[in-house]
Amino acid sequence: MAKKRPLKKKPATPHAGVKLTPRDKKTISNLTGLADRVVSAAKTRKDPYVDIPSRTLSNVRFSPRKGILEMGNSKNRRQLFDLSQAKAYMRTMLVASGCKRLIDQGKSTSLRGLFYMLKHTIEGAKENTFDVQNECDTIIEDVEVLLNSIREELHLYAENRGAMVGNIVITDKGDTIDCARMGSGGYAIPSIVEPEVIELDPKKCGAKFILHVEKGTVWQRFNEDKFWQKHNCILTHGSGQPPRGVRRMLHRLHNELKLPIYCVLDNDPWGYYIYSVIKQGSINLAFESQRMAIPAAKYLGLRSIDLERCQLSDSVKISLNETDRKRAKQIAKYPWFEKKRRWQSEIQRMLKNDFKLEVESLISKDISYVTEVYVPERLAEQDWLD
Repeated sequence: MAKKRPLKKKPATPHAGVKLTPRDKKTISNLTGLADRVVSAAKTRKDPYVDIPSRTLSNVRFSPRKGILEMGNSKNRRQLFDLSQAKAYMRTMLVASGCKRLIDQGKSTSLRGLFYMLKHTIEGAKENTFDVQNECDTIIEDVEVLLNSIREELHLYAENRGAMVGNIVITDKGDTIDCARMGSGGYAIPSIVEPEVIELDPKKCGAKFILHVEKGTVWQRFNEDKFWQKHNCILTHGSGQPPRGVRRMLHRLHNELKLPIYCVLDNDPWGYYIYSVIKQGSINLAFESQRMAIPAAKYLGLRSIDLERCQLSDSVKISLNETDRKRAKQIAKYPWFEKKRRWQSEIQRMLKNDFKLEVESLISKDISYVTEVYVPERLAEQDWLD
């Protein structure tokens, strides 16, 4: 009797009615390739492994030519048959499998949603795949660098933080959004702003530049005073450290619509750091700097001379603490600030002053001083740090 040949499994296909974008197809190909390598290793009785680029400071370098942070070539090998790495290896495959399921179904979920989607007790054991959220988040970042895909391409999103208003019309999943008619709340910038979701058309943008402010409270003042209308700009905020969706949106507006970007931030080490991340990228996301960093962004925020220059009261000064001083000294040593004389002078003056200033301190002059005097004057005089 002839032996039955094992049935060949058909390659997994998207659910009926799901249309994959070219980006989806590329991401699925990368995910499938990851699985195929596991199968190939098993068939040849070899130890399955993945080499994940190291997301550490020692593996990040600043490119003066490009003006952005880039990842180096250092990698960490993660093996299945190494007891110290087996759990992390299996979690990596589990996250990759969950992301492929999302793409196949044409759906997206939050980081928290994926955590619960993958969290379960392993059969025959008392151990969970994940116990806490950050265990899953770390693996998601590993999968991003492993596949050279940002999480948005894996159909994952974070909480929306940030808004936009101004003379621009965009298309969001087929819906026309006129950002000049969004009321007091503005258009909430989504976590996923890739071209398949958000369409930008130069013909539908009349703005001349982008003004990005650090906090939503300051953004409200600019919006209420119709700064974007008077000065023909796009006004954005990122609720402090801007999330990836906001940074990616700024990058697209700058590169696709050729709009300069000016950042209104606090005069403190954290405002400097936010500017650094917008301009050069972040260490943790160095592999994505080319899609997020904006080397041409200008710092239009408060300066260490503004207490005297704007004749502010001493009551608005906030004393530096030891953490502030330490952080300022770290930032001064960043390669992209280290050789810039004006930035070194700025940081050293703040340390000498031993106090910091928030943008809101300008309210002590007048409720609309920041929108009617401070920013217009800085723009007119081209008085910014680069």
